[in-house]
Amino acid sequence: MKRIQATRRNFSTHLVKFICVVLLFTGSLGIVGGSFFLRKSQSSISETETITNTSRYQEIRHQLWSNQSLVQHFPTDIPANASGIQIAYFPGSLQGNKFFQLRLKQPPQKIQKLLAQYRHIAKYKYRGGNTNDHANQTNGVPTTFFYTSQFKEDSFPSTYEILVLDAHDKGSANFKWNHGNSYGVAIDSSTSEIVYWTEEW
Repeated sequence: MKRIQATRRNFSTHLVKFICVVLLFTGSLGIVGGSFFLRKSQSSISETETITNTSRYQEIRHQLWSNQSLVQHFPTDIPANASGIQIAYFPGSLQGNKFFQLRLKQPPQKIQKLLAQYRHIAKYKYRGGNTNDHANQTNGVPTTFFYTSQFKEDSFPSTYEILVLDAHDKGSANFKWNHGNSYGVAIDSSTSEIVYWTEEW
């Protein structure tokens, strides 16, 4: 009888130890798994932030922007004589909405040459405004917002000529421009500035 009680006591002790080990193991998995998912969510948040570091221009222009046909009008390198350089790159979210802009100043004669070049090949032309203004005009197309504005202004001032080099509607007949892309330049002759831009949504 005493032997049976001792066996039961030993069994109970082993069972308690086993349950403790299982609980500790499960808790450890929860901590490790939780930290993994937390890290993943933090990295996904950082991946969807707008990049403004000009040192990453080459990487964005040649690697991160996958559809190279939309950035062929961007300079291969930032011109050596450029000043006031700013970039804005957003890699997109689940809904799309990727954009990339390079804003810079160049000598007035260079800007005039670029203006003549892009005016000649532009398919659509606007004066100031933003994508909503342009898309809502008769036969208008979506363009871009002024992401590289120093004042967080979303519209280009009226001194800018927005020259759309191309725009592709990939929406449906019932929902035009629901998906698509556009690209071009915005040029302000008065300040000798050019903004290269592309959008994909």
